[in-house]
Amino acid sequence: MPTLLPAASRLLLLPRALLSMASGSPPAQPSSASGSAYVPGSVSAAFVTCPNEKVAKEIARAVVEKRLAACVNLVPQITSIYEWKGKIEEDSEVLMMIKTQSSLVPALTDFVRSVHPYEVAEVIALPVEQGNSPYLQWVRQVTESVPDSSTAPL
Repeated sequence: MPTLLPAASRLLLLPRALLSMASGSPPAQPSSASGSAYVPGSVSAAFVTCPNEKVAKEIARAVVEKRLAACVNLVPQITSIYEWKGKIEEDSEVLMMIKTQSSLVPALTDFVRSVHPYEVAEVIALPVEQGNSPYLQWVRQVTESVPDSSTAPL
């Protein structure tokens, strides 16, 4: 009959990822040589719906120029079904998928609300827990220095 190891010894045999899954915490991320490992949740994907492609492109270009976003993807011809003022509505819209730093989401939201034609603009953001590390680092790098309008060239 095989000898059973004590519980603590058996845990040492489990890979680190399995241990972290069992404990409910994410596995430790290996740090790169530069110490710039991705911090889960530091980048967000924000979603905004627009009434048409012209409005979506104008907002997308503006948020990238202002460095409130590194990239905006436009998904045309989505159908939105929602309740508005007591009626069920159905509209064709354009979905904007905006990649930005999580810390910039409040400023992004304020800007979108200031230029969006809807009475109540949809701006929702989800933190990115994992992804292609070089891409996520690029998002942070591009949005790292938000231009100051007082020092921007004329």
